[in-house]
Amino acid sequence: MSSESIHAELLSLVEEVQEHVRYLQELGVERFEAAATQSQVQADQPQSVPVVPVAIAQKPHLPDSPANFAAPKMPPPVTTTTPSGPDSPLLNSLFGDLPPKHDDRLPDSDETFEQIWNDVGNCTRCSLCEGRTNVVHTDGNRKARLMFVGEAPGADEDAQARPFVGRAGQLLTKIIEAIGLKREEVLIGNVNRCRPPGNRPPTPDEVSECKPFLLREIAAARPEVIVVLGNTAMKNLLGTKEGITRVRGLFQNYKGIKVMPTFHPAYLLRDPSKKRETWEDLKKVRDYLDNTPSK
Repeated sequence: MSSESIHAELLSLVEEVQEHVRYLQELGVERFEAAATQSQVQADQPQSVPVVPVAIAQKPHLPDSPANFAAPKMPPPVTTTTPSGPDSPLLNSLFGDLPPKHDDRLPDSDETFEQIWNDVGNCTRCSLCEGRTNVVHTDGNRKARLMFVGEAPGADEDAQARPFVGRAGQLLTKIIEAIGLKREEVLIGNVNRCRPPGNRPPTPDEVSECKPFLLREIAAARPEVIVVLGNTAMKNLLGTKEGITRVRGLFQNYKGIKVMPTFHPAYLLRDPSKKRETWEDLKKVRDYLDNTPSK
């Protein structure tokens, strides 16, 4: 390979790594150690070719902590209790190892998403149909191990008929990539499928009409982990009155599925200081998936 070809390849690698570092910094990851030393780089390259600086010589592995890119380590289990009593679905440990009751397991399902969507139809079950442009169905890999659930579509989602495609959705895509996955490898949906006026939270009546379709999708897809985004979505999925700041970062249980509550990407755009906490939550999800055999 000529010196010119090597130089062009290194420049391409530099650009790729710089883009990778930019979105990690958006999540609050400020520093990392290069995976290759300068001496290793020098040994691998002809002496006539300039050596790439250590910090960008190789695309880093995903970080286990903001300080470095070491391989992820399993933190010790941390058990917690909640004021909801011994039967609460919010009893949890770090990896949510408390088994569900026999009467609270995910029901068997042989439905397809198309069958569920046909039942949704041109929905007029609640007043949200009056202002919507499109019904926004769940999107992504229907056999995914990981699912993200938000509150309801926004303006961009309503226009494009796809969940999480606006600014918040672009940040969610970066978060997904930061834990080593691609957007098309996960499943993404909302509790409600129609945009509430002014992006207000859906009312209880609006949730009661739409939530059953999401639950049917969950039963059909059977993800191993659900990341629930934001306070409203968390309360509507888990049926808890606890706030997101009290339970985020701790695995919960929905019918045998691990549920990780964390902040909604739209909230992170308003308060970037919360990105670091969200990153910590998603690292736990990554570690669980990495250390648990696929079902």
